Amino acid sequence: MWNVFYYWHINAVHKEGGLTMTTTDTGIREIDTGTPPTRFARGWHCIGLVDEYTDGKPHSLEIFGTKLVVWADTAGEVKALDAYCRHMGADLSKGQVRGDNVACPFHGWQWNGKGRCAQVPYAKRNPKLAKTRTWPTMQRNGQVFVYNDPEGNPPPEDCIIPEVAEYGDQGWTDWKWNTLVIEGSNCREIIDNVVDMAHFFYVHYALPDYFKNVFEGQTAAQYMNSHGRPDVGISAAYGDTRLESIAAYYGPSYMLNPMVQYYGEYAVETILTNCHYPIDANSFVLMFGVMAKIPEGLSPEQADKMADKITAGIEVGFLQDVEIWKHKTRIDNPLLVEEDGPVYQLRRWYEQFYVDIDDVTDEMTDRFEYEIDTSKALENWNIEIQENLSRQAEERAAQQAAEAATATENSSL
Repeated sequence: MWNVFYYWHINAVHKEGGLTMTTTDTGIREIDTGTPPTRFARGWHCIGLVDEYTDGKPHSLEIFGTKLVVWADTAGEVKALDAYCRHMGADLSKGQVRGDNVACPFHGWQWNGKGRCAQVPYAKRNPKLAKTRTWPTMQRNGQVFVYNDPEGNPPPEDCIIPEVAEYGDQGWTDWKWNTLVIEGSNCREIIDNVVDMAHFFYVHYALPDYFKNVFEGQTAAQYMNSHGRPDVGISAAYGDTRLESIAAYYGPSYMLNPMVQYYGEYAVETILTNCHYPIDANSFVLMFGVMAKIPEGLSPEQADKMADKITAGIEVGFLQDVEIWKHKTRIDNPLLVEEDGPVYQLRRWYEQFYVDIDDVTDEMTDRFEYEIDTSKALENWNIEIQENLSRQAEERAAQQAAEAATATENSSL
């Protein structure tokens, strides 16, 4: 069924779910750049670790095309309000935390986590109708989430964000956290990677042996087993490396990715959190955190250093993606081959977070599975790898010969 859908899109001028396919009379295919959504995704968005916001200070957060102030009350519960004071428009994030409230730096007006004016220090009484916009927050897995709904509805009771059972377990490290600001790109760029098997070879230097996607409800999952490329990077230094990975988005912006990385017979278990929130339509904050299972025989300090190295490696991977995003154009009508995976189905799944809840269709949420046949890709990629290894061997031999000749020449002087 998917192949029929796929080829029909490739060979027709058609508009389906807001995606326009364009070819000209001369047969030249034009890129439809489309426009980024005018609204921001409905759902929970991770904004960082709890520890970042429980330091007794107000924090400024540019998100969803606006600015919020985020702080923790005396119970350690993180609160979020519109950043600009409803009195005279000052930025509350430049103020102070006073007990459970955030105090404006301009006139000292205090606002509580429910958005009510709690105190005007120089006034006889507080304005009864003074209320600012609140943003629902949640703390889970040692992380803080803010909920966005353009329709103004509260978060559903059945939260899609799963709890990580390993968080807080003594057998695992704490999160190692990194933050990158991505400018000039819409959030959809990172979502597209869920189905993009081929980019793992060219961008991340991996050989995917198995690649499958499953979309259902608000979850989009990627199952991948891969080997490291022996002609590039760590595999060349450490021999055979392989990865078993299950990465799933829960809602529009929060991914959990348990992984097992094998270096020969040595296995390292990790859990990666890959999450983001939009600053505006053309920039977003990308965050990722890594927890590692402490191998038997390692002290917590040694395990911590191991997690640092793993995190540094993952950051390299994200920066490889960022380098692509910085120089590519938005494209609403990608020209695909079968091995590119279900790009249009993924985008249809993603669309559910950008429409009113009453406009979410079964087509966006019904279960969909697709496994890519990687055999032809692996056949061609292994040929390329062998050619690279042969060329590298020739270059090493030539370098060694040149060094030997130089040494002989120097010894004769």
